[in-house]
Amino acid sequence: MIHARLRQIVALASGALLAACLSFAAPASAATSTAAAPTTATATATATQSQTPLVVDARWGGHATYDRIVIDLQGYVPEVTVTPVPQLFYDGSGKPVPLAGKYFLEIRFHPAAAHDDAGQSVYHGPKLQKIYLSKLKGIALTGDYEGYVTFGAAFDTVPYYRAYTLHSPERFVVDISHVTR
Repeated sequence: MIHARLRQIVALASGALLAACLSFAAPASAATSTAAAPTTATATATATQSQTPLVVDARWGGHATYDRIVIDLQGYVPEVTVTPVPQLFYDGSGKPVPLAGKYFLEIRFHPAAAHDDAGQSVYHGPKLQKIYLSKLKGIALTGDYEGYVTFGAAFDTVPYYRAYTLHSPERFVVDISHVTR
């Protein structure tokens, strides 16, 4: 019994140490957040970034202490908000998004588009995908509407997350901790 408890304490301490190391390894521009407050990551547009950035893909992966969502862009990373919401809806229609979960995050890019000037989709990722990771249970493209591109992510437990931008290639990342608080 004592050995099992000791192993459990060592495992928890190792996970906490790894999570702390990951937060120090994040880029200086990284924004840290929890489920209690929305996150805004802002990219400053310059004269060379006058074209609307294009959202071209969404992907995810499971790691030892966190699940990760990555949104790939062409151009620059625009302003992004990550907000806990009680339910997900498709932009424009207002219809509910059929993702199973009890907790949801809305990831919204502006200005952004997932289509070109001719109206053809440039987004090659999933539109609606059930996922079987430790925390992340689903992702959906919920909108490409009037200069906003929106994604929804579903979870069974409250998602504690960190959101930040990476460059070369341009992408926005949301890491969801496996540790519950």
